[in-house]
Amino acid sequence: MIHNPEGRITLTPHSAPVTVRLGDDIIAETRQAVQLSETGYPDRQYLPRDAMLAGTLQPSGTQTYCPFKGHATYYDFVTGDRVISDAVWVYEQPTDAMAAISGRMVFDPAHFNETVGEND
Repeated sequence: MIHNPEGRITLTPHSAPVTVRLGDDIIAETRQAVQLSETGYPDRQYLPRDAMLAGTLQPSGTQTYCPFKGHATYYDFVTGDRVISDAVWVYEQPTDAMAAISGRMVFDPAHFNETVGEND
């Protein structure tokens, strides 16, 4: 378990299965997620890029900044003729304390359903 210096964020690598769905379709699956728990926010699962099974990501041009995590780059999720704007975000070069999430994807829960199973 990794904590940031301010104690606001905890990163927990785990081997529990994480499945991301868009409707009934499985979009991503992994047993190599990093859970980010941040005070005042729901837990988020940061997935490696090779977890994505369907669709593609296209840079959207949107970026945000968090003083604890750094700059986030957003991507549109494209599947067939459907485009979901700013559906995924990635911290390509997070702060040193958040290095464990570098390059990992987070799927926006407004569009995707994410389930986390039990660790082995």
